[in-house]
Amino acid sequence: MTDLEARVAALESEVRALQDRAEIQELRFRYHIAVNEKRPEAIRELFACDGRIDFGDLGRASGPEQIDAFFARTLSDPASFVKQFIHNHAIELDGDHARGLSYLEARTVVAGESVLVAARYDDEYVREAGRWKFRKMTLVPIFIVPLREGWAGEKIMGQRSRRRAIEPA
Repeated sequence: MTDLEARVAALESEVRALQDRAEIQELRFRYHIAVNEKRPEAIRELFACDGRIDFGDLGRASGPEQIDAFFARTLSDPASFVKQFIHNHAIELDGDHARGLSYLEARTVVAGESVLVAARYDDEYVREAGRWKFRKMTLVPIFIVPLREGWAGEKIMGQRSRRRAIEPA
């Protein structure tokens, strides 16, 4: 292989890795759009044939039928509210497999009360029929708290009371 051929091959490999990362990020974004817009029917195509979810206390599902049923159930209430925001999506590529980690901020309503959620998604991806899909999506909660309580307890930035920390003197 000549020097030029080696450089072209290296560039092709770099471009493929960039394309793979972009496609996996788009996969993650499409999932959150489907959740935020309450379109459970758009989620099935994002998962591999042997795809599964593990959302801990929220539930688990394996395979297309269970995943469909899970999201149909969780997104079906027209009165419910959930908006998810994804941050810091890191991806490790390994051929037709990849792993990802991203952080979630969510706003939802539980029993009529505004709730803040912070969590991490640990994902496994697989290229299936030329497209990246979720093989496994795991949700790891960091906190789930009512908005009125917050997550800091009694102290915020060295202050004893939240009111003193956020209300003008």
